[in-house]
Amino acid sequence: MTSNALIETTVHGGIHQLRMNRPPVNALDPALCTALTAVLQDAFAQGARGIVLAGGAKVFSAGLDVPYLLSLGEDRTALMQAWEAFFQTARTLATSPVPVAAAMAGHAPAGGCVLALCCDFRILAEGPFRIGLNETQVGLVAPEGIQALLARVVGPHRAERLLVAGHMPEAAQALSIGLVDELAAAEEVENRARIWLDALLQLPQEPMLETRGIARRDVIAALAPERIDLDRFVAAWTRPDTQAGLRAMLARIGK
Repeated sequence: MTSNALIETTVHGGIHQLRMNRPPVNALDPALCTALTAVLQDAFAQGARGIVLAGGAKVFSAGLDVPYLLSLGEDRTALMQAWEAFFQTARTLATSPVPVAAAMAGHAPAGGCVLALCCDFRILAEGPFRIGLNETQVGLVAPEGIQALLARVVGPHRAERLLVAGHMPEAAQALSIGLVDELAAAEEVENRARIWLDALLQLPQEPMLETRGIARRDVIAALAPERIDLDRFVAAWTRPDTQAGLRAMLARIGK
């Protein structure tokens, strides 16, 4: 196993297992996003044939680092850089030349869910763990492209219901609606992700990868800059009602 402090890497044959390691909840600040992007690109360069993306116990990733973002105040340049780092990571996952399985041993709200939606396969821990896009709960609007990623896996009507309410289903419901592909015991999610990848690696590789590329064109298209409209998103971030919603969320968590 190797580590760059924020990402632990373990290689199992052709499969590179990358585990985010920013306690306590793998909040996605620019440093973690930049590290994950770099480690992914390094894995591709080393000839990885599959990637397992894992997080922490109980929390895969809590999404963007809201306290950090709030600390930036109205520094639009810094806010843009932080969000650009996140979307660069999402695009790196979406455009991966090899299959990626998300192994989630815990909750995956907001940005954590976005990373999972950019992967080919999602395994979530059994139990009361939640996954979803809860942006409206904290005064945000998920960009159109991110909404498209959710609709791709659960269907447009179901996505509308989840997005408008900011609802994050627990594991059993997430499986039933197709938001995740498999449930497993928390300690088994990474192993199950490797098993799924191993099965793909037994197939004739060129046809599998070409088919995968065709099937995932809409994932890449959803993350096109014009469908994220980062300028508009960052402008909305500073609205008083959005800031109030974010601070109220932090107060609840603090309790």
